[in-house]
Amino acid sequence: MAKSMLGQDPESTAAVTMLKRAVELDSESKYQQALLCYQEGIDLLLQVLRGTKDDTKRSNLRKRISHYMDRAENIKKYLDQEKEGLYFVDGKYHKQIKIEDNATGFSYESLFQEYLNETVTEVWIEDPYIRHTHQLYNFLRFCEMLIKRPCKVKTIHLLTSLDEGSGQYQQSSGLKEIKESLNNHGVLLKLEYSSSIHDREIRHSYLDQLMP
Repeated sequence: MAKSMLGQDPESTAAVTMLKRAVELDSESKYQQALLCYQEGIDLLLQVLRGTKDDTKRSNLRKRISHYMDRAENIKKYLDQEKEGLYFVDGKYHKQIKIEDNATGFSYESLFQEYLNETVTEVWIEDPYIRHTHQLYNFLRFCEMLIKRPCKVKTIHLLTSLDEGSGQYQQSSGLKEIKESLNNHGVLLKLEYSSSIHDREIRHSYLDQLMP
């Protein structure tokens, strides 16, 4: 913990407080606010470093500063990418892609390629209409795209509606097969059902959490 490493002088106390706040905001996915707190916390740690004479403490401080700087840089890159063509709601950037009925030329790769990098580890999908053969096939194709390099997806969350009609067995058996196939590739598929969802949504997480 940062507190045990730093002394009790005002700069050290302020640094600990600011970095704790940064981590809290980070864990809440409030990345813009978290970045500001990380930057201020790093500046405070640099002040502590300049006033520290002990070589061991200076070495530990440098490691800690580098640690937080890497985290802040990852967040900055994330925010820069997300700002392109996105809108800001509830502390997060969102991108809306409109595809007209019967439009062609849209593949999963063309739609999501800009987000598929080695830092993607977890994906959330909300789609009420994964029931019939062609819908299950499209979902399978999407999952296949996620497990290809450079992605490092470990968990896929699917929230969908349950087919209570004649297609229920087809839906459950199809999703079970996809889950088993993903498991063979080291990817966990978590299934949830809801009767209240109506829209499709895809979210991803590709920022590793960093605790002080």
